[in-house]
Amino acid sequence: MGKLTRYIFLFLISAGIYAQDIAVLQYKGGGDWYSNPTALPNLITFCNQNINTKITNKPKTVKPESIDIFQYPYIHMTGHGNVFFTEKDAENLRDYLLSGGFLHIDDNYGMEPYVRKELIKVFPDKKLVELPNTHPIFSAQYNFPKGLPKIHEHDGKRPQALGIVHEGRLVLLFTFESDLGDGWESPEVHNDPPEVRKKALQMGANIIKYAFEN
Repeated sequence: MGKLTRYIFLFLISAGIYAQDIAVLQYKGGGDWYSNPTALPNLITFCNQNINTKITNKPKTVKPESIDIFQYPYIHMTGHGNVFFTEKDAENLRDYLLSGGFLHIDDNYGMEPYVRKELIKVFPDKKLVELPNTHPIFSAQYNFPKGLPKIHEHDGKRPQALGIVHEGRLVLLFTFESDLGDGWESPEVHNDPPEVRKKALQMGANIIKYAFEN
């Protein structure tokens, strides 16, 4: 990366931190990156009402190879199937994350093997590690002393919050076997009980707050 380009990147990520807008990642590979269409708008409304954010209600869509990702302090990624990053995608995502960005990958069921493989391209020298229940993301606004809540049952496995940390800061969060996004969706989509949706939205608010403040 050239020096001028790096300065532009740093400027954009700094501007994004103050803009308080978020985006959805339109990745390659054929997976349904557009799933859970009501999830982020509902999470945004919850955050604006409860943790004093001022996020634009309609999240933007960005591609991993685009400089546009540097405008957003939080980028959300979800789906059920295949994920593929080109080398350009991986380099751009790495620069974004190391410059202050935050990527939240929420497995809607079926993403996990593809995500693990593609993240090696982004961070060949780092591994996903399970976050301890004492990590600040579980108490940024609402307390989750047992860690990531279980929202939807798929394979009977416990929910896991996996992350990649750089210089003490969590830059990437992979929520697995929890399905937070389904809990963020409008009530009629999955007919989740109000207490389940509340837990999902509160955990989502914690993630947003952490991404905005760290």
